[in-house]
Amino acid sequence: MAGTAEQPAYPVGLRLSGRRVVVIGGGQVAQRRLPALIAAGGDITLISPSATASVEAMAEAGEIRWERRRYEEGDLAGAWYVLVATPDKEANDRASAEAERARIWCVRADDAEAATAWTPATGRIEGVTVAVVTGTDPRRSAAVRDAIVEGLRDGSLVAPQHRAREPFVALVGGGPGDPDLITVRGRRLLAEADVVIADRLGPRDLLDELPPHVQVIDAAKIPYGRFMAQEAINNALIEHAKQGKSVVRLKGGDPFVFGRGMEEAQALAEAGIACTVVPGISSSISVPGAAGIPVTHRGVAHEFTVVSGHVAPDDPRSLVDWASLAKLRGTLVILMGVDKIGKIAEALVAHGKDPDTPLALVQEGTTAAQRRVDATLATVAETVRAQDVRPPAVIVIGDVVGEGPHKHAGTE
Repeated sequence: MAGTAEQPAYPVGLRLSGRRVVVIGGGQVAQRRLPALIAAGGDITLISPSATASVEAMAEAGEIRWERRRYEEGDLAGAWYVLVATPDKEANDRASAEAERARIWCVRADDAEAATAWTPATGRIEGVTVAVVTGTDPRRSAAVRDAIVEGLRDGSLVAPQHRAREPFVALVGGGPGDPDLITVRGRRLLAEADVVIADRLGPRDLLDELPPHVQVIDAAKIPYGRFMAQEAINNALIEHAKQGKSVVRLKGGDPFVFGRGMEEAQALAEAGIACTVVPGISSSISVPGAAGIPVTHRGVAHEFTVVSGHVAPDDPRSLVDWASLAKLRGTLVILMGVDKIGKIAEALVAHGKDPDTPLALVQEGTTAAQRRVDATLATVAETVRAQDVRPPAVIVIGDVVGEGPHKHAGTE
């Protein structure tokens, strides 16, 4: 007898690789169950006079052997596991009886109580298989499975590894500031971390969610002595990873958008340490959006260009072609440019940009402290001083600044 409420099923993980598996019936049940049996490496024989198109494709691809006939006594010889899933109850009963006599675990799609095994609701994430069995309530099994897998995926359910691991670092883009805007994978890796090296502009609220044992290091406060700050950060990543710890480098925005993520990835590669990059939502798009500014808009801007403003246009270190940017008709988004915006505006106007071009500065975008200050290229330098605009702020230049929901508010 299968387990009852008083005698629950005993969970076990079957290793079917190279072992004979028999599936009786080629309908929708077989179509759903076969992929997992194939992935497990089972030596699968399908016995059914007909099959769905998907099951037939599996046979044509050589993933299963298909015997196009009805079940016959003796078909289960040598099998380790059998799935009975035909609409013929009499055939199902006979196959189930053969399995019982041969002591073969048998799943019955039509009668869970008559089965000697139940198929759990399963899910896989990052090498972990989640299997849930609730007996005769498959919908509940699936719901519990989904909740567990989603919790592992988004980091709300933490299951840290405890066995020795290879050195590993994740460069995680935290998004523009709102903790809800980190990616699901980024949040999960953060929840599994032993060490987090965080930027000042990363989503700080996420750090409060970390367990007490997690070591949080402020990248801005890493002592660097004779090293440059970036070199010190690289060394810290390598040092903690080599100790077998799970290390997350939490950055604001996206690691590869003015985040020096490639420098860190290269340093880790040179040290022989595995590294994964988790993209983040860039502030160049998300912050203007949060302030109601579309960086592109039909009939207004068909392009947008993102530029670092940390180096002034007249600085010989500048790599930006400001003369070409001034000629573009699209949107110009400037990051890290608050203290240089006066010189940037002058350079754009000098190269032909209209002084009356609208401009918006969005400070602390996507956070509770967000504010938007509007100006033009001609007035921005004075506006920044008068309004005391401070970093971090994203600067948007172009006609899209005048767009947004407010433009059509109250209209039919």
